[in-house]
This record gives sequence, structure tokens and C-alpha cells, in this order.
Amino acid sequence: MMDWKFATTLIGSMPFSEPGDALKKILDGRVECPSWPQLSRGIKESMYVQTGAHLPGLRISGDKVFVDLDDYDPTDVYEAIISEDEEFFKPPEKCHTGFYGLLGNDVSRFRAVKGQVTGPISEGLQIQDVNGRSVIYDETYGEIVRKSVCMTARWQAHRLMKANDCVIMFFDEPSLSLLGSPFAQISEDDAVDWLNEAMDGVEGYRAVHCCGNTDWGMVLRTKLDILSFDAYNYSGNLALYAEDLKAFMDRGGALSWGIVPNREEDLRKETVRSLCAKLENAVDKLQSKGLDKNQIARRSLLTPQCGLDGLSPEAVDSVLDLLSGVSREMKRRYGF
Repeated sequence: MMDWKFATTLIGSMPFSEPGDALKKILDGRVECPSWPQLSRGIKESMYVQTGAHLPGLRISGDKVFVDLDDYDPTDVYEAIISEDEEFFKPPEKCHTGFYGLLGNDVSRFRAVKGQVTGPISEGLQIQDVNGRSVIYDETYGEIVRKSVCMTARWQAHRLMKANDCVIMFFDEPSLSLLGSPFAQISEDDAVDWLNEAMDGVEGYRAVHCCGNTDWGMVLRTKLDILSFDAYNYSGNLALYAEDLKAFMDRGGALSWGIVPNREEDLRKETVRSLCAKLENAVDKLQSKGLDKNQIARRSLLTPQCGLDGLSPEAVDSVLDLLSGVSREMKRRYGF
């Protein structure tokens, strides 16, 4: 259990092609729990390629990531999974320049350090076979994806712990917003089991992030420690799952509020005051459903609503200024 008290972190993507440019922003003191930046370098540094770097038979064509399910050799990855050989899943430097760039800095002074992998549902849905069908529906390859996500997250968490004693590992799951639609024919039980399988044995605090709306009750029933969500657009929806949220908080869970917008048109109309009011209204709504307001405040982190890729450098500064400003003001209000 950790009292985060409105500590700040980021989701991952940044609109820079060079790690130094991104890290200059991330490590300048406005972010209390820095994350390694996913850089704007095209498909080879996309979240799906980064997490799937060791998937057997993975191919890239244009902006598509796919595998021929009739032409891949799973021997090496199966052996690594069975023997729990985490080193096999070491991220290749060619598609993780932001990760290794972060490790080139002293981050021990920060509250925590954050890593991220693509979660098993999004990874399995976005990678397709040669016929355009998501590999998550193939029993054998779907299992390889889940196990690979888990081992990749384990390796990353262990490496980050050498840089900072406190590690937060995010499982980015944008495709959770598709559950219940024709685009993601996955049962609730399978979704819970697959997320738990991917988080199994990962040291540090395990977070699930979804930047859209989804069945938060289902997500809260997994073994996550931190729920990360787009609070700028969907903070009110969380109150619909008050009983699941209360049980989650009672077992030590925390909330990561994506309260700062990541679109330039929204940034221009928001202030620290307006975002604090939005956040307070969301917390008050949870209190009206029977949750402990002070407990929520103690166990809250703050982030942008999602990644920052596509913004101008000036807009990135606006996001970071708002993020740190909201954090300072909320800490002041709650006496932290």
C-alpha cells in the first residue's frame, strides 16, 4: 500500500524523435514519477512492436504488425517462458531508445519510476494474422502473447528497480474500450484472467491504463494495484462502479487520474483552477457513493489523460505545467 498524495507521472508517448529532447522535459522536476518516453519514430517504436519485439514470426508491413500463424517457430519463446528466462525478453535498443535513454540518467532521487508495456488484450487484438484476424483468438498464439507481455514486464520492472527502489509498471490497454462490441468478442472472465496472467509475478506496483471508457468493474476485479483512466472525459463513469471501487480501495488500491487534457484545443481553455474543480467534483461524487474522500486523496496519482504524441513542444510544456500545478494545489487543499 502506498500513499501517493497526488504525485504526478506520465502515460508514455512523447512527440520527440530524440530521447534527449523528451527526457529534458520529463526530468526537469515537474514530474515526480518519471516514465521512459515512447518516441515518435514510426511503427518500429510503436507500443505494439516494442512489447511484441520477441513474439515469434512478428512482421511489419507499412503501419501493420502481423504474423503468419502457419509460418512461425515458437520453440525459443516457449523455452524462455517455461524456464522463466527473463533475459530472453530484454527490450532491443533499436526500438526502445527512450527506455535506455532514461536509464542513462540518475533517477534515484524521484518518488518512483514508471515503465510500461502494452497489455495482453490490446496487444492480441492489434496484431493480426495474414487474413486480418486478431491473434488473440488463436488459442496457441494468444497464450504466447500473454506470457510474452508478462515476461517483458518482469524484465523491465527488475531493470528499473536497479535505478529506483519504487517502480510502477503500467499495462496500457486502449482496446479495453472495445470490450462488449463486435470488435472485441472477449468474455469478461477471459479478460480478467488474461490481465491477471500478464501481471503475474511482476514486481512493483501494477497499473492498468485505458484512455477510453470501459467496464471499470471488470478491471477493478483484476489483481492490479493502480487503476489509470481518462478522468478528463470519463471521471463521472467511475461512480457507477462504487462497490467494486470501494473493495479495490479497501485492499490498498490507488487511482491514477488522467485529469490534464492532451489535445491542444482543450489545453487552451483549461487552468489549474478549472482542472482542480473537475477533480474535486469527481472525488465528491465518489464520496456521495460511500467512499472515503481522504482515502481517495491519499491514494491518488495524477497524469495527462493519455500520451502526448502529436502535440507541439510548447503544448507539452503546457501539459506539464498544468499537471504540476494541479498536483501542488490538490496537495495544499488536503494538507499533504
